[in-house]
Amino acid sequence: MKRALALLLLALSMTALYAAGPAVKPGIDVLRDRGFDILKGKRVGLITNPTGITGDLQSTVDVLFNAPGVKLVALYGPEHGVRGDADAGESVDTYKDPRTGLPVYSLYGRTRKPTKEMLQGLDVLVYDIQDIGVRSYTYISTMGEAMEAAAEQHIPFVVLDRPDPLTGTRVEGPMLDPAFKSFIGAYPVPYVYGMTAGELAQMVNGEGWLKDGVHCDLTVVPLEGWKRSMWWDQTGLVWVPTSPHVPHAETAIFYVLTGFLGELGTANQGVGYTLPFELVGAPWVDQYALARYMNSLGLAGVAFRPMTYTPFYRESTDIQYKGVQIHLTDRERIDMTAIQMQILDALIKLFPEKNIFTRASQSNLRSFDRAAGSSSVRMAFQAGTPVTEILKSIDLGVQQFLPRRAKYLIYP
Repeated sequence: MKRALALLLLALSMTALYAAGPAVKPGIDVLRDRGFDILKGKRVGLITNPTGITGDLQSTVDVLFNAPGVKLVALYGPEHGVRGDADAGESVDTYKDPRTGLPVYSLYGRTRKPTKEMLQGLDVLVYDIQDIGVRSYTYISTMGEAMEAAAEQHIPFVVLDRPDPLTGTRVEGPMLDPAFKSFIGAYPVPYVYGMTAGELAQMVNGEGWLKDGVHCDLTVVPLEGWKRSMWWDQTGLVWVPTSPHVPHAETAIFYVLTGFLGELGTANQGVGYTLPFELVGAPWVDQYALARYMNSLGLAGVAFRPMTYTPFYRESTDIQYKGVQIHLTDRERIDMTAIQMQILDALIKLFPEKNIFTRASQSNLRSFDRAAGSSSVRMAFQAGTPVTEILKSIDLGVQQFLPRRAKYLIYP
């Protein structure tokens, strides 16, 4: 009897929680609640992917396609495509969406900036994509290119805002040197910039970072209920993989811990295995020595466990790797940048004959520099600069950035 009553109470509580909905409303939900006011009577273009969903898991494509008084006429796909069926770095061609019959224009192929022809006949261009709050993630570059195109064609631009899964309080990592501007580093912000896409769009627009300093007619439809201190699991929203190797919201943390290493191609960070970005390994690593050294540093909020693994795909298939799995023990205490820098330093110190920088190809070194935002991090490691000094230099750039960022923050 007691067990049955407990199960009944649990079911009722879960039903009540589901009925109440998520604690945070994304921009598309807010817009829907407002009756799509700013889109009524307009021909709309939508930049989105599978992460563009409402709190009750309806696609933004379908919601706008069926919205009364709204004429959705074109879709635009970033890296991985509108329906998420393209791999990282894979070019996407223009095609017709099988569900709606709408034309889908690729923004990750021959064209990364919408052309005049792609935007012909639009009254407004809408952006709705979940980001991970990291500069090297290409969706924010797509957003900026689209803002620039909209400004040039005098088309209003709307961002349907979404939470930053790394919270809106964490600002860390090396700044981008404009000389290293690329599609994986488009703006002079830290690697982790602590802003939603809507806030960043306001900064890009306000600081004149679009080509020739143009400004677009920008509207941000804000989140409701989101606070800067929130991690993703506190929003009540469902996580849709933002790309194949970011299957969980927590993966965004690991992306910052090992992302630079992956650019070098001389060691593995879990891509190709079931734990993307959570591993550090190579055939030549002594997993016990690496785990022992990393744990000896006393880095807050993480622990390192020795392991072996064999990736299932990509160039490392069927090769046994030895290394460590990174375990989060307290996400509130982690310094993601310090952890990443200490991992790079450990691989150099412990395995000098397999130096991760000197063995990397020139193209991989360029990729590393573009992701890091400049060559300064790489050059510091190659010069034997202590990690403490590297981190001091990085923090100086962050401190100079913070006052500029403050002007564009929307949420408490």
